Amino acid sequence: MERIKPRTLSGFMELLPGRQVQFERMAEALRKTYALYGFTPLDTPAIEASEVLLAKGGGETEKQIYRFTKGDTDLSLRFDLTVPLAKYVALHYNELSFPFRRFQIGKVYRGERAQRGRFREFYQADIDVIGDGKLDIANEAEVPAIIYKTFTTLGLKRFKIRVNNRKVLGGLFAALGLQEHAGDVMRTIDKLEKIGPEKVKAILTDDFAVPAATADRLLELLSTPDPMAALEGFRGQNELLDQGIGELSTVVGYLSAFGVPEDHFAVDLTIARGLDYYTGTVYETVMLDHPEIGSICSGGRYDNLAEYYTEKQLPGVGISIGLTRLFYVLEEQGYLNDQLLTAPADALVLPMTEDLSPAIALATTLREAGVRTQLYTEQKKFKAKMNYADKLGIPYVIFLGEEEIAAGLCSVKDMVSGEQVKVSPQEAAGLIQTGVAARNAGSPIRDRE
Repeated sequence: MERIKPRTLSGFMELLPGRQVQFERMAEALRKTYALYGFTPLDTPAIEASEVLLAKGGGETEKQIYRFTKGDTDLSLRFDLTVPLAKYVALHYNELSFPFRRFQIGKVYRGERAQRGRFREFYQADIDVIGDGKLDIANEAEVPAIIYKTFTTLGLKRFKIRVNNRKVLGGLFAALGLQEHAGDVMRTIDKLEKIGPEKVKAILTDDFAVPAATADRLLELLSTPDPMAALEGFRGQNELLDQGIGELSTVVGYLSAFGVPEDHFAVDLTIARGLDYYTGTVYETVMLDHPEIGSICSGGRYDNLAEYYTEKQLPGVGISIGLTRLFYVLEEQGYLNDQLLTAPADALVLPMTEDLSPAIALATTLREAGVRTQLYTEQKKFKAKMNYADKLGIPYVIFLGEEEIAAGLCSVKDMVSGEQVKVSPQEAAGLIQTGVAARNAGSPIRDRE
């Protein structure tokens, strides 16, 4: 029989057991944080009818989507979690309570060229708040608090949440007479960090005929250390701009009450993310020590989530974390906390007698007490058994021989310190749980202050 060489497709991440535990620990931290803010978990099918997923149609999305037919049915793999959410809300509108707050952590698929840190199959972790007709701006102010809580829970300390408002940018361009080239100007100023203000000004003046004085005024505003104060000078020049300044002021004004420290957020008028889609507040979150990574969490306010599926007006605000990419970056940069236990069990029971019944009973007792317990019954030498525990990183090994059985005890060895004690099964459970809790007391990520 010809053997097929095992391989994993490019752009698909496959982790070894220890790393998978670390990934799951991060995902669980996100679930708990999202639930803390009253978001309900949601899962939608990975496969949808193509006409549903591609309701908007066109653009890069249609080029990247994994599409196939099964019989006469045209199907596609979901490329994000937002479109399936839109379908879900439109389909179950009469059964949901609004505002509808959901979180979803799931795999999405994009048939783009695989690159370092970019995947074809990856997990996204999203939250969205959907309103029925209206949605109060307080929800837009709460989002940075959720971002802050999420990343501090994971263990990140040096990050900043950048906040802007689509109406501010649209109104500002109108006030400066740049409506005709608004899209081009926005894409150009989005390059400020990469190419600097001089080159941005050259593009604006040479390629889009923006007057030099207007370009200078725009760049001065974008670089000001106090954007909110600078924007006050533009009040009264444009109705949309005034509305955007008011919304941005409200969001910033609530952040302290929501528990977001001043050094963890900033108004940044250069944020241009998804401005064809977002209609109000927009967010980007960056790691201060690795700005080259780009945004690790982004999102914003949109006017109508499900316009392609229903006539009802369903405004919302949401954010998305590319969890697979974030995990890859954190691993590459050495941020993962390798001190936390990744073993599949807290204790390994090694029977020292031919009759396995006492060892089986001991393992059952430990499991009922909440200790993750593995029973090793393979007929191998003692050294091989200990090497097995050591290789998996199992913190405690329990020996059960004739002497221990007769005394109603078991011998518990701490694999790190080498200390070994004889205790009752109940005492063993308590000892192990205390030790494991101490070793798992840290966060999934180790960040410098």
